[in-house]
Amino acid sequence: MAEMTIKKRPKNLDLTTIKLPLPGKISILHRVSGAGLFLCIPVLLWLFGASLGSPESFASFRSIAGMLPVKVVLAGLLWSFVHHFCAGIRFLLLDLHVGIEKEAARKSAGVVLAVSIPLTLILWGVLL
Repeated sequence: MAEMTIKKRPKNLDLTTIKLPLPGKISILHRVSGAGLFLCIPVLLWLFGASLGSPESFASFRSIAGMLPVKVVLAGLLWSFVHHFCAGIRFLLLDLHVGIEKEAARKSAGVVLAVSIPLTLILWGVLL
């Protein structure tokens, strides 16, 4: 039996020194936004249902939603939804083998950010 030689590869376990390309960062943000939406949508649905219970509960919900920390959290959830949607379209196209070349993948990752951030700001302006 021939003896196999095991190649000693360097391992970098310091996550702060790893430089990911933009498509890698978009992929991670897509996963994080999906997890955030998964965890927060039940709470938002419960709050929505509670706000429909009576005019008093809607008034209390509206006063709480008007606070700055709550607005920041809601803006983050809105960005999470828009980013997840845009990156999801990008990943669907990649699954169809559209834009899988290195340069096209970098451009499409940039497009996801270039679309999701302004779209979030526009939607936030409409919702205010």
